Amino acid sequence: MAQGDGRTGVGAGLAALVARAERAGRSAPPVEKWHPDHCGDIDIVIRSDGSWVHEGSPIGRPEMVRLFSSVLRKDEDGETYLVTPVEMMRIRVEDAPFLAVEMDRGERDGDALLTFRTNVGDVVEAGPDHPIRVSSATEGFVPYLLVRGRLEARLTRALALELADLIEETPEGLVLRSGGARFSVEDAAHG
Repeated sequence: MAQGDGRTGVGAGLAALVARAERAGRSAPPVEKWHPDHCGDIDIVIRSDGSWVHEGSPIGRPEMVRLFSSVLRKDEDGETYLVTPVEMMRIRVEDAPFLAVEMDRGERDGDALLTFRTNVGDVVEAGPDHPIRVSSATEGFVPYLLVRGRLEARLTRALALELADLIEETPEGLVLRSGGARFSVEDAAHG
């Protein structure tokens, strides 16, 4: 991806990334403020590859997936729900509900800034409010980004490899930096 242009510290790639997200044409409604009754389960599964399945059939319309993704909420019980002001239905998520599919490396105020786009059009700057966490699961180096609420995006394999190149060795251990925050990757590196 593009580095900063040297004048503004914002990469040309970031502008393209944001433009693609704007074409997705939506922002998430305030599902964290809605507290409807739980109405049961709906047979929707978000697979680990980012595909959505309803009653065994793939949801092939990207607009429908974006709509559903905008009303997702993961609660303290660890369950993920589709939430509207009047109902809440539990769905199943195999890993993370989103995939980070694009990354821009830039700078802001002299600090590294990593900006990600998800498969459903969210654009997220990694930093204190959107931390990167690295799992040392059996699959090896598996990074995740907090998108909103408790919902995360798993980085695609290609982005994980690109991110691995940005790991820095510091006296405190191995870290990634973005948006003025430092994210430890020590456990995953030794896992």
